[in-house]
Amino acid sequence: MNARRINTIAKKEFIQIIRDYRSLALAIFIPVLLLILFGFALSMDVDNVPMIIWNQDNSQVSTDFILNFKNSRYFNIVGYSDNYGQLQNYIDRKQAIMAMVIPKDFSKYIQSANAAPVQLLVDGSDSNTATIAMGYVNSIVAKYNAAFISNTLSRLNIQNVYGIELRPRIWFNENLESRNYIIPGLIAVIMMIIAAQLTSITVAREWERGTMEQLISTPVRRNELIFGKLIPYFMIGFLDLLIAVAMGQFVFNVPLRGSLTLLLVLSSIFLIGALAQGIYFSIFAKNQRLAMQLGILTTFLPTFLLSGFVYPIYNMPKVIQLVTYLVPARYFISILKGIYLKGDGLAILWRQAFLLTLFAAAMVYFAYRQFQKKVT
Repeated sequence: MNARRINTIAKKEFIQIIRDYRSLALAIFIPVLLLILFGFALSMDVDNVPMIIWNQDNSQVSTDFILNFKNSRYFNIVGYSDNYGQLQNYIDRKQAIMAMVIPKDFSKYIQSANAAPVQLLVDGSDSNTATIAMGYVNSIVAKYNAAFISNTLSRLNIQNVYGIELRPRIWFNENLESRNYIIPGLIAVIMMIIAAQLTSITVAREWERGTMEQLISTPVRRNELIFGKLIPYFMIGFLDLLIAVAMGQFVFNVPLRGSLTLLLVLSSIFLIGALAQGIYFSIFAKNQRLAMQLGILTTFLPTFLLSGFVYPIYNMPKVIQLVTYLVPARYFISILKGIYLKGDGLAILWRQAFLLTLFAAAMVYFAYRQFQKKVT
């Protein structure tokens, strides 16, 4: 390869980018916008679950039981009812996700040390939210039962009664904040989509404008043309990466426990692969619209659905799990989460780093093989 010719192609591409300043602005603005929208809007946490209560007992015991939910950040008591019709109306109108019915003799059951039935009506139209909310209810009820049993044993002067003492300890994401694992995953999704979109039209645009014939007639080789076109977009993509990392650190307060240098190096490898993939589609399609459609189809959907970003891979069917091994974002997201949350180094992440390097090399090779210096 001739460095001078590569530099000339890169300068030509930079001039083209600067002339199309709207596309340049979008290339920088869109990642920021996506990070803000997804970072604040996309959350797996379930807080302030709207609940309506029908307290038929109206005793101090039932009131104390309700306070456990009222004082919890996971629930928001939106109202009290005195009939099933009103409960159904709240749930039908989405004003409440769940309704709790405390029976008339609730305090008698409690004071006689018998099991007190409490009915819980749950809107299952959103199964994920319903399951998480029911887990919160079970947790509060379990704590209430534990406190009640302890008070009862104390009142009866029963000594040396031991039960199971569970002491959970959460690693890597102590507060279980979904933002801490969503933001690293978002960086991978945004980089994959933006990178492929940046380069998916670059060669196709040359064919459509008739300037490719002029490039073919020059001494520029195939690999020099590809690398010359990669360099400007790599710099733009790297700038997007720096912005995303800075926003994760200072806007969303996501902890970065690992090496920033390792993060940038491995991200650069992934970025080269994504850019080369876009160039491959651009060479293959020779049409800007088709190249962009191929870029979206092969980057957005697999990265969003099959990388483990939103849906756990182990929950997918076995056939789909095998397909995920072909999605490079799967390895990059694993790297990002390892560096951000666990502080992993290359000794742990070397397999993912090797596969990303293999992906980048394969995409550059495919783009090189696909491009022919002749008019077809």
